[in-house]
Amino acid sequence: MIRCLLLALPGLLVAPLIAQAGRPNILWLSSEDHGPQMGCYGDRYATTPHIDELARRGLRYAHAWSNAPVCAPARTTIISGLYATSTGSEHMRSEVALPEGFRLFPNYLRETGYYCTNNSKEDYNLKSTGEVWDESSPEAHWKNRVENQPFFAVFNSTLSHESRLRGPSHQAIHDPATVRVPAYHPDTPEVRRDWARYHDTVTAADAAAGERLRELEAAGLSEETIVFYWGDHGSGMPRSKRFPGNSGLRVPLIVHIPEAFRHLRPPDYEAGGVSDRLVAFVDFAPTVLSLAGIRPPDWMQGTAFLGEHQVAGRAFNHGFRGRMDERHDLVRSVSDGRHVYLRNYLPHLPHGQHIAYQFETPTTRIWKDLHDKGKLTPAQSAFWEPRAPEELYDLETDPDEVRNLAGSEAHLGVLERMRRAHLEQILAIRDTGFLPEGERFEQSIGDSPYSLGHDDERYPLERIQAMADRASSLDPEAEPELARGLTDAHPAIRYWSVLGLALRGEASVSRQAPALRESMMDASPYVRIAAAEALGRHGGAGDREAAVAVLLAHADAASTNVFVATAALAGLDALGPLDPPIVAAIAGLPNEATVPSPRYRGYVSRLKAHLLAGNRPPPGDAADSH
Repeated sequence: MIRCLLLALPGLLVAPLIAQAGRPNILWLSSEDHGPQMGCYGDRYATTPHIDELARRGLRYAHAWSNAPVCAPARTTIISGLYATSTGSEHMRSEVALPEGFRLFPNYLRETGYYCTNNSKEDYNLKSTGEVWDESSPEAHWKNRVENQPFFAVFNSTLSHESRLRGPSHQAIHDPATVRVPAYHPDTPEVRRDWARYHDTVTAADAAAGERLRELEAAGLSEETIVFYWGDHGSGMPRSKRFPGNSGLRVPLIVHIPEAFRHLRPPDYEAGGVSDRLVAFVDFAPTVLSLAGIRPPDWMQGTAFLGEHQVAGRAFNHGFRGRMDERHDLVRSVSDGRHVYLRNYLPHLPHGQHIAYQFETPTTRIWKDLHDKGKLTPAQSAFWEPRAPEELYDLETDPDEVRNLAGSEAHLGVLERMRRAHLEQILAIRDTGFLPEGERFEQSIGDSPYSLGHDDERYPLERIQAMADRASSLDPEAEPELARGLTDAHPAIRYWSVLGLALRGEASVSRQAPALRESMMDASPYVRIAAAEALGRHGGAGDREAAVAVLLAHADAASTNVFVATAALAGLDALGPLDPPIVAAIAGLPNEATVPSPRYRGYVSRLKAHLLAGNRPPPGDAADSH
């Protein structure tokens, strides 16, 4: 009855009624590229007094995951309450539609009278569903609301962002000589400096959060406001950011719920306490709605861990990695809090693909240089080398995730349990990532990837995932099945069949070369590109020449689009050193493609620049003539 009355009243009258109903204010303090390197999480090197104090008054979550190890898909998961792999928004950066009737969660808060502000990063990969925020800008603030109106306010700090590791010199707080260097990084002055500087940026983010908390206290609102502090994924250091294991997905999460709202606390809440509950970004939307007394919609895939509608926890957290800027990938990860499982569906690609923005960090460059010179340990080299299809780590004995236990007989039971959890998750949320990004985009025009993913006729997920699993397993016995898949009616089956043959190397490609030549004329450009890459890498001289011609034609962004052009340029990059005429042809290609949104710009030019940097164009050929 009260809710119906609230919705019927003008906005100016709604707020006082909600305040009388006892709804809390909710304040989010977030910081970018910031893992749990904080004093309250046991890092004695860190200097984070303000959030340490918040943790002494609130509840610290030991196992919080961001779902994605990079900002846009992570924030997309937060704002929707849906896994980005289900909505087709897991790629960095992209823009897709939600199905009709689905909305971003601040819409629900605003309907019931909350004043919702965001200061100021959005970066969602989903198209907006109406007016999401009352204000989203660097000036957005809870102080701008109507008097006594409850608020949901977000303040995001950029002070710990990856880019802060590269700027001009600053006043150092932490001594590089005493920083801990993880086992996957080489111990060099550059790496030590970057890790120390990262901790400096976390201290700056902590200070910014402290200012917001003092502001809340000065306004007399501390006892009326529930406060969250979180980082948007792991640290900005390479092998944290963009890495879909614990080092890239684990984030700090501290929640303080004042005594006035103790009925909204979880059972394990106590001041200074630690919760072992597995929580993730997909849970944030339903949790905020629950705190505001709103039942989360049934379509949300996360679950509320606080508030009136909180439910029991789950056994696993799930993560993912899709395209990272200009480099495509497909990794899914699972954690039970102690173990981490990674399923690499493109095992021929290293975790350390060349991503232009990541290579601006000094650690990335020195690390890759030492790898190329053969000066790293196996644990340090793994980032730059092809991956095993499966990885399994025990965080209790190996917190740096450098000892892969997937082949350990002693861990077979754990491996099988994590595999099952991975497959169950894919089918439960209808993971749309097994379609090439461009194929999925085209099939979703006028619809949404989520709707496509839930239509088994258009997207027979079990069959496609099974072929992707066989293709990426590297099992040589799968070759006959992969060969049969080359003529399947569904383009995704054909795509994974081609890729699976390529992953098995020269012998398989040679045996299936006639069929792969046919695949270079497939109806799908993504199948054509995959076949050309397979023959270009593992075929004879004639096949390589034909394959290069196919790849160059598809890389011509003037006649294709961003999805086709980037796939083709990546295919050319996979061929290794290129002859001068090919380099000259690449130099003459356009730098940009037709894009469905400005969020896709820059990917073609970055891939082209990397190709030309590794293959110097002949004199007189301008790399940026277009």
